[in-house]
Amino acid sequence: MSTKDFIEKDFYKVLGVPKDATEAEIKKAYRKLAREYHPDANKGNAKAEERFKEISEANDVLGDPKKRKEYDEARALFGNGGFRPGPGGAGGSFNFDLGDLFGGGAQGQGQGGAGGFGGGLGDVFGGLFNRGGTGTTRTQPRRGQDIDTEVSLSFTEAIEGATVPLRMSSQSPCKACAGTGDKNGTPRVCPTCVGTGQVARGSGGGFSLTDPCPDCKGRGLMAEHPCLECKGSGRAKSSRTMQVRIPAGVSDGQRIRLRGKGAPGERGGPAGDLYVTVHVDAHPVFGRKDDNLTVTVPVTFTEAALGGEVRVPTLGGPPVTLKLPPGTPNGRTMRARGKGAVRKDGTRGDLLVTVEVSVPTDLTGKARDALEAYREATAGEDPRAELFQAAKGA
Repeated sequence: MSTKDFIEKDFYKVLGVPKDATEAEIKKAYRKLAREYHPDANKGNAKAEERFKEISEANDVLGDPKKRKEYDEARALFGNGGFRPGPGGAGGSFNFDLGDLFGGGAQGQGQGGAGGFGGGLGDVFGGLFNRGGTGTTRTQPRRGQDIDTEVSLSFTEAIEGATVPLRMSSQSPCKACAGTGDKNGTPRVCPTCVGTGQVARGSGGGFSLTDPCPDCKGRGLMAEHPCLECKGSGRAKSSRTMQVRIPAGVSDGQRIRLRGKGAPGERGGPAGDLYVTVHVDAHPVFGRKDDNLTVTVPVTFTEAALGGEVRVPTLGGPPVTLKLPPGTPNGRTMRARGKGAVRKDGTRGDLLVTVEVSVPTDLTGKARDALEAYREATAGEDPRAELFQAAKGA
């Protein structure tokens, strides 16, 4: 992403959220758009693929609080086409340092700058002020792109954790030319930017902005004999399959960040990150509530009325036995401790067991006689009496 793109692109508009949107709102908007425009759901649709890239780019910045802060500050300073001078006017002095504002330059932010900038925003805006002289800027290592992907897990895999294969496509150094862009492996320094990868663009007021060099596309090098595979770019699309460990206890829609598992960097730069959005399939028996699992267990009328012991299934383990106290009402929830989902600290939540009294639909003669006798024995009891009394008093 160029400096100009970082300043002028409205990532809030791309995701369709207001500028004061919360992290949860940004995450929700991204998930919705990512599912709609994901390449797997729009095969052969170039516009959908480009839209997906824009959505991922916007989420990479707005989804990271540090990058979002830098982006908002940069937009506030440069969003109207130029730097806003201090009290001294266009030719006045400035009483602060952009290096401090944007993370201390090359030593403050390092390679994890917003939007994949090599040395952070301090380096990107390092050539803002043209104080006479050309400086000694050198070509910086370039961080690899972040990659977004999705994976579907069964309910049990999400609770217990799983290692899954992920096939990913990304830009990596061209194997034919070893990433040099030259088929002979001997690129030359770009004469336009003298190897810096950036050119100055005057904007008045005694200072200038920098943009990626249009001739070498920000690489600082040019191929004398362009590689036939990558057309001199030094980068080629590659696919790879990676075994990724999904931690135990992940929930549906959770986004996992795997540092350094994204696209490879350039010129010794670090690899980007891999972001995996997890989708969890429903289970026919168990549900989930935070770190607890849930299950509904049918019981007979006599078990609920007289009490007893009930065997309850667990996820991936032996059944547990719960004691029903006499007079257990329908819908009561009991707890089997330590039989739930895995927490971050390695402990487990609980299994919440909800009792559902099962009413028989087909009675034998003996069972019917017994219930008739029970009805006669309790004929004077009216479970709805208090309900009517409360209705009258209200």
